[in-house]
Amino acid sequence: MSPSGHPRAPAPGTGGVTPPGNRWRASILTLFPEMFPGPLGLSLAGRALRDGRWSLDTHDIRAFATDRHRTVDDTPAGGGAGMVMRPDVLDTAIGEVLAEGDARPLIYLTPRGRLLDQATVRTLAAGPGCVLLCGRYEGIDQRVIEARGMVELSIGDYVLSGGETAALVLLDACVRLLPGVMGAAESATEESHGAEGLLEYPHYTRPAEWNGRAIPEVLLSGHHAEIARWRRAESERITKERRPDLWARHEAKHGGAGGMDGHPAAA
Repeated sequence: MSPSGHPRAPAPGTGGVTPPGNRWRASILTLFPEMFPGPLGLSLAGRALRDGRWSLDTHDIRAFATDRHRTVDDTPAGGGAGMVMRPDVLDTAIGEVLAEGDARPLIYLTPRGRLLDQATVRTLAAGPGCVLLCGRYEGIDQRVIEARGMVELSIGDYVLSGGETAALVLLDACVRLLPGVMGAAESATEESHGAEGLLEYPHYTRPAEWNGRAIPEVLLSGHHAEIARWRRAESERITKERRPDLWARHEAKHGGAGGMDGHPAAA
């Protein structure tokens, strides 16, 4: 039992023993701990988890309910459909997971949150880790959001059944940026939503011609400066066509000097 008399959260069961020192640590508060690690147990993230480059512990919110039915929700104040997660249960759970002195941000994954972007991912990956609260039902009581100073993040303008899927997305984005996780360091920068805020250029590989479609000649030229210019131009074209919001932000950041004339090609 915890000092407060509530059942202690389950010990980490998805990533082995929590690594010591300053390794990146993720804690998940959820009604469905069995959803983790899920895909995070595979590929790069899974190997990094097994190697101890990061850790993952899950905590069942129902373990902190005080009644025999393990109730975590109640009807919304003011009426309306659905149920709302209780602030008292959530606060007890958070207090058990986020100890005093723990510098990790407490993130509530919600459609009304600020949109998760690569800059936020880089900031999170550079820190000690994060605590993710996965909501369900109609959401969680606003008072615990304010009392705990939660950071509200969204992964897109759509509604999911719960925050668990969003948590998987956020963690995947962060873990791949941790030291030693990706095989090639440059892969983390030359990709969609990289440092320049542009979408990624098209990729090609062998065979040189497939179904009547050839690889652009410049990519076979061996001229690295020309290849860099082509890739930059394609990134700009695709960003302007598909994400005018990103293009406007990119132009504002660079003083409106968008396009190849405003940016020297990489050598």
